[in-house]
Amino acid sequence: MDIKTSQPKLEKSADRHSKEQLKKRFKEIRDFSIHLTEPLEKEDYVIQAINNTSPTKWHLAHVSWFYETFVLEKALPDYESLHPQYSYIFNSYYLQTGEPHTRSKRGLLSRPSVDEVLEYREYVNGQVLAFIEGATPEEIAEFGPVIEIGNHHEQQHQELMVTDFKYMFAQNPLYPKYKELNHPKGSPPDSLNWISFDEGIYEIGNDGGEYTYDNEHPRHRKFLEPFVMADRLITNGEFMEFMEDGGYERSPLWLDDGWATVNERNWDSPLYWCKRDDGWYHYTLGGLRKVHPHEPVTHVSYYESDAFARWADARLPREAEWEVAAGDKPYDGNFVEDNKFHPRPLQQNTDGLKQMYGDVWEWTMSAYEPYPGYEPLPGALGEYNGKFMCSQYVLRGGSCATSETHIRKTYRNFFYPDARWQFNGIRLAKNI
Repeated sequence: MDIKTSQPKLEKSADRHSKEQLKKRFKEIRDFSIHLTEPLEKEDYVIQAINNTSPTKWHLAHVSWFYETFVLEKALPDYESLHPQYSYIFNSYYLQTGEPHTRSKRGLLSRPSVDEVLEYREYVNGQVLAFIEGATPEEIAEFGPVIEIGNHHEQQHQELMVTDFKYMFAQNPLYPKYKELNHPKGSPPDSLNWISFDEGIYEIGNDGGEYTYDNEHPRHRKFLEPFVMADRLITNGEFMEFMEDGGYERSPLWLDDGWATVNERNWDSPLYWCKRDDGWYHYTLGGLRKVHPHEPVTHVSYYESDAFARWADARLPREAEWEVAAGDKPYDGNFVEDNKFHPRPLQQNTDGLKQMYGDVWEWTMSAYEPYPGYEPLPGALGEYNGKFMCSQYVLRGGSCATSETHIRKTYRNFFYPDARWQFNGIRLAKNI
């Protein structure tokens, strides 16, 4: 299977909502979810290692529930679900659609079986494709954008599945491989260079010329003081210097909540790292391997990223700074379609900003909050983003588990500051 062509670039026009494009994108994305599960055994589908992860079986069913709930049940008055109780166990947090099953108990659902979940997916696939084929222009205008939301929602869950695979396998002392991976070596990166940006009033947010989530709107003006941004990501080798200099033991480097978390959870390295006689190793989806110093450091929390920045006499960028710095750079990088499932070393020591997209999500120091004039989508879809605008921080740029057809400059990911199971990494900035 040619993975690189399995999720082609999105159109940026009204053609996105044509019948042909809706069917094409729907089938490609649904197929790609199944492709990601091909290396798994049936036993792997049911494990929920922590509350932040979900069983693969649940992911596959939940994204089908989304199309069923927000498209089929609303568009087809006589629609009959394959199993009505699925609307309870595969709802995530949409309270306006009904009370969801407890998240922490998803791993206890041995039934429905994996085969029954796959049957449910096929049933929903057939129903959605039949609806698109027979829909009137008015129905396409109403539900085409909702199907597109469902497609991107499934791509988010594809990314979650990859990160959940990694957390699940990492708990196994046998360190099983998701699949054989080729880890490019790369050459030592140049020392950090700092790219300057002038003060001024900049426009940020999306103008709606491409698919977006509601939290990327409205486009608005932001005044920025002059700043500089590091031209590349922080590497494992640089993070090791922080560790060797007592970074995890020096309270002045840490936010108070971060220092409490470090001590409560006994952190002394990024997630998945373990010390052996001959150095540091970490678990990857290709198995346990020695930490490569030139690869971008990943699986670090906001707290660790902020502490590293203080140690380096710098700070994390603000999300508006990151977006301004990204400018019109193409969305090139190491994405899930590249089949690496791991951050790769810098490929070329060229001038300007590098590694802006793919590899690792980049923490910013910006709290996740609404833009001026933000309005969530009406109804239950308004619960998609707005209800989480509290106590979380924004990340930008995508990772090696993100689809290249899903990312964009204005994409606002968000996590709690202690989150480490995602492919999160570090880029530095400084005031001038």
